[in-house]
Amino acid sequence: MKSIRPIIPGLVLLFVFFVFTLLICVVDVQPIGAALSEVGFASLNGSVNDFFGAHKSLYTLTEILGYLTWGVVAFFGLLGLSQLVHRKSLLKVDRDIILLGIGYAVMLGFYVLFDKLPLNYRPTYPWDEGVLEASYPSSHTLMLVFVMATAVLQIIRRMRKSTLRTVLIAACIVVAAVVTIGRLACGVHWFTDIIGGLLLASALAALYCGLIEDTPIKTRKEV
Repeated sequence: MKSIRPIIPGLVLLFVFFVFTLLICVVDVQPIGAALSEVGFASLNGSVNDFFGAHKSLYTLTEILGYLTWGVVAFFGLLGLSQLVHRKSLLKVDRDIILLGIGYAVMLGFYVLFDKLPLNYRPTYPWDEGVLEASYPSSHTLMLVFVMATAVLQIIRRMRKSTLRTVLIAACIVVAAVVTIGRLACGVHWFTDIIGGLLLASALAALYCGLIEDTPIKTRKEV
């Protein structure tokens, strides 16, 4: 029987995420922000939001960078499709690519869940249209961090050491960091939204990393 040790870090992070989510529902819940929506850790969130204020240019930058998520997802989707066409069997597609697809589906599942069952709403900002939007966890943080973290794992697995590999890894890390910090600093999320997105993304990425440990790939220079 295969050891579950490789996925323990991911399971621990997932547990921490659920505990943190529960705390948001019960600790210092107050109506704050221009919309006076009920938000957990209200004093902390209100203070951080007041400190950063609202910045539309930074918001626009994070929106643009967010589109990279779908580009990366499409790339690995096409890689899996290419393997399926050439190898003529789903069972012959690299296991890490199949698991990556499952990971994307789970990520989107969490996004839909929290969008349909919002725990709190975004702070209102000067350029919005007064529509309340689900805020926890930050969807940009969740998707960018998970997609870029798993992209780094794929780059390491499929590319030999080179300047290009280093540049691609650095680019993934920078994009994820800029979007995470930017979503907080531009004023469209509460501080706990960002933490929740980071925790969930890290948990899913750690689970993926554990599941593909020691998983061979049939070709190395595919990315």
